[in-house]
Amino acid sequence: MDIKGFKVNFLGDSITEGVGVADLRNRYDNRIAEMCGLSKIYSDGIGGTRLAHQIHPSEKPRYDLCFCGRAYNMDETADMVIVYGGVNDYIHGDAPFGQMGDTTPATFCGAVYFLMNYLRETYGEKPIIFMTPARMFLRKEVSDLVASTHAKKLPGGKPLINYVEVILQTAKLFGIHTLNLYKDLGIDPHDPYCFETYTVDGLHFNDQGHAKLAEALKNFIDSI
Repeated sequence: MDIKGFKVNFLGDSITEGVGVADLRNRYDNRIAEMCGLSKIYSDGIGGTRLAHQIHPSEKPRYDLCFCGRAYNMDETADMVIVYGGVNDYIHGDAPFGQMGDTTPATFCGAVYFLMNYLRETYGEKPIIFMTPARMFLRKEVSDLVASTHAKKLPGGKPLINYVEVILQTAKLFGIHTLNLYKDLGIDPHDPYCFETYTVDGLHFNDQGHAKLAEALKNFIDSI
């Protein structure tokens, strides 16, 4: 797909906000704007935010500005929407995981459905892309291979791949394009080389990581 001249909405968390980059011009959305010749980007990245609602308030109210609520603030005249999130739901979100068939942001499964449904209704047949969480490894604190043990998590948490699968499966219901970064980005922070080369902490990408992310997204867009 040629998106030259498009206005694109980006909705995300700390990675979309640019945590980890030395120069915000190297952030993946800004790279995409330059690589694809976009006319304008609306970038809403807030660190710590989740797709689902939080049951117990966070220490900073900003962290509880969930994706489902912020989606209403985006430019509805945009030509494309790109959403990148879910890892904070996995790490420290206290909403239940839920199950397929949930439709409200009270659970993670419901939040994915709610957000995708809202975007499809609002943007019609315009292209919508969801990027799944990528692999992550915060040393011995949180490994994506097991359920998060963060203090705010309620019982019933699941490994990160389960959150990825919900995004992939729900997207099929709405004809939404999905870039599976967990599988296809090629950055596994469990590998010391990847950890040091592409990330600052095993979760947030550095400038090189954002370059790799932007390349993967550009190739995906080209293939649509």
